[in-house]
Amino acid sequence: MEKPSSKTIEITIISAEGLLINKKQPAKKTNLFITVKTDPFNSRSTGLGHEGGSSPAWNEKLVMELPVHARFITVEARSASRIIATANIPVSDFAGGHLPENYLSFLSYRLRDASGEKNGIINLSVKVNGTGNGRCAASCSRQWMGVQAVGNKVSGGIVTGIPAAYRY
Repeated sequence: MEKPSSKTIEITIISAEGLLINKKQPAKKTNLFITVKTDPFNSRSTGLGHEGGSSPAWNEKLVMELPVHARFITVEARSASRIIATANIPVSDFAGGHLPENYLSFLSYRLRDASGEKNGIINLSVKVNGTGNGRCAASCSRQWMGVQAVGNKVSGGIVTGIPAAYRY
């Protein structure tokens, strides 16, 4: 069987926090949108943000192709045609072989401006659409189980970390 050259991903841009224009002025909801790129030729954008100035909300789903060679996706916060903040998100954070197909990951990432300074946080969810055969991705070989909680109680869910990139 021939391997596909890409997969479909669903990225829901939920909200952003603390976005600034020119390092001082809060971003305005009326001209702020998010662009997601999976490669130089494949990008999608949200509509304009609503609710709170420097903390806009979108709750908008973008469906796009994810090439199998992609190592990261790029998320850009834009005001008009200008990029005000960006984050490169490793594909391994949501499709690294340790998650079942069609698993919905909720993630938050630090955004940075053109000079590398912190400029807000983006909140999103990502789901890699699988073939529907119910198998786990490449290295998932055992059933998921709860983890030991405080005391002798066992959690009924799974503990998930939220990747947040930072510089030393």
